[in-house]
Amino acid sequence: MGSVAADSHQEDSLRIAGITFRSRLWVGTGKYKSFEETREAILASGADVVTVAVRRVNILKKDEPNLLDYLPTDMFRILPNTAGCYTVEEALRYARLARAAGISDMVKLEVIGDPRTLFPDVVGLVEAARILVKEGFIVFPYTSDDPIIAKKLEDAGCPAVMPLAAPIGSGLGIRNPYNIRIIQETVGVPVIVDAGVGTASDAAIAMEMGCAGVLMNTAIAEAKDPVLMARAMRMGVEAGRAAFLAGRMPRKLYANASSPLDGMLAPGVPS
Repeated sequence: MGSVAADSHQEDSLRIAGITFRSRLWVGTGKYKSFEETREAILASGADVVTVAVRRVNILKKDEPNLLDYLPTDMFRILPNTAGCYTVEEALRYARLARAAGISDMVKLEVIGDPRTLFPDVVGLVEAARILVKEGFIVFPYTSDDPIIAKKLEDAGCPAVMPLAAPIGSGLGIRNPYNIRIIQETVGVPVIVDAGVGTASDAAIAMEMGCAGVLMNTAIAEAKDPVLMARAMRMGVEAGRAAFLAGRMPRKLYANASSPLDGMLAPGVPS
């Protein structure tokens, strides 16, 4: 991503595929107690990108209660999600349904390979990504933390890659920061950590590593106080990004006095 002068952080913004996003925190909409709680937590998060699972949430039937009535598109960018799709054909179908309904040309692409871990089927993911990119979609792929697959997704035309930090909904935080760093060195597109974040410090760590953003759902929705956790995540992402831009001090094995020794009284000199 390259370094940005700390004093220019106010102008620091996330741009992907020609789109400027006001927040580096993206949030999901599942697992909340109600649409009202969903809206309140998302507003508290400051996010402008909101993911919606096309097959699990009613966004296509206009005559029934609709999440989009609580998250109007003039306030948020809706990112349809192919969550729960286990085949390339399923993922393609739901992405196309969302676009046909006029929701978005963007899609968070998931092709799940295992129902227990919810790890992605990376072979199917790359195949689906290639097809959707050719159809004009802006594809945000949920992928493993494998740098080789991340590069294949970039080569397929994805304008960002979204490696998991840990299994979906686990809250374990970043289990393999080294792979995330290798992905950052391997691809030339933004890296957005997706899945596994549990608390604000996890989000801050991802941002301090230089990730472009963080996407989360369960960490907020299943907190004891989702709205308060949403605020915490917002601050965690902002603090982590600011720390990355500022540039941390070098790690040192031994102490290094923060106060100068000049002017100290020599041993034996009366005070």
